[in-house]
Amino acid sequence: MTLGSHLSPLARSHIEQADVVFAAVSDGIVEKWLERMHPDVRSLQPYYGKGEKPRIQTYREWVDVMMAEVRAGKNTCAVFYGHPGVFAWSPHEVIKVARAEGYPAHMEPGISAEDCLYADIGIDPGRYGCQHYEASQLVFYKIPINPTACLILWQVGLVGDRSLKRFSTGPEYRQVLVDVLSQDYPLDHEVIIYRGATLPIQQPRIRRVPLRDIPTTDLTAEETVVLPPALPMTPNREILKRLTALDQAQSTHCERRETNDTGRQ
Repeated sequence: MTLGSHLSPLARSHIEQADVVFAAVSDGIVEKWLERMHPDVRSLQPYYGKGEKPRIQTYREWVDVMMAEVRAGKNTCAVFYGHPGVFAWSPHEVIKVARAEGYPAHMEPGISAEDCLYADIGIDPGRYGCQHYEASQLVFYKIPINPTACLILWQVGLVGDRSLKRFSTGPEYRQVLVDVLSQDYPLDHEVIIYRGATLPIQQPRIRRVPLRDIPTTDLTAEETVVLPPALPMTPNREILKRLTALDQAQSTHCERRETNDTGRQ
């Protein structure tokens, strides 16, 4: 995620040893940095179109151009910002295509926005549990939400887009999302808007607003929205009783075994 500091030694080795390196990274500064590691870095950003070109067409073109080098017998590396498998269709697809054609291919894990979010905001996903959804999924489908766990929503700035041609949607679309969320959260529930740093000189951007203000708050597709738990977890009394009985039975069994062992001695 952050230039220079979030690249593993193994990932760096793959970049340096490749014949050709494709780059779908956060900005031109990162591309220039990659060019210091390898003489043949090819940006994938120009394949994005303006206006009516669907993003999925761009992503398919990425797969095609990468596979052309693989089929030519070149050791090919593709670099994506963050984790290459998180909210990224092309890396998964190109690996699938390469393997289907008999070429060895693998994905090297990286630090994602999720990892940075846990550190910067101070969330432990193991404390209450954590749910992750692409924001549009919550408006396209009937998905049950657990308000006792953290809810992390990705690409809220693009919520409701069905065309795959836009890079943002407006307040009206975010209002639809709020209406869906208000079934499980009060409108004054505090949400956290987060964007991680991508350059060493940057700081993460963290904003806190009530849920009702999401439509009138400027959001980009790169920002992530976090809803902390709205309700406490409810103890499962019946299961706790069952576990208590198991603990007691286990304790009794251990005591009997210790008594038997002592008697044999």
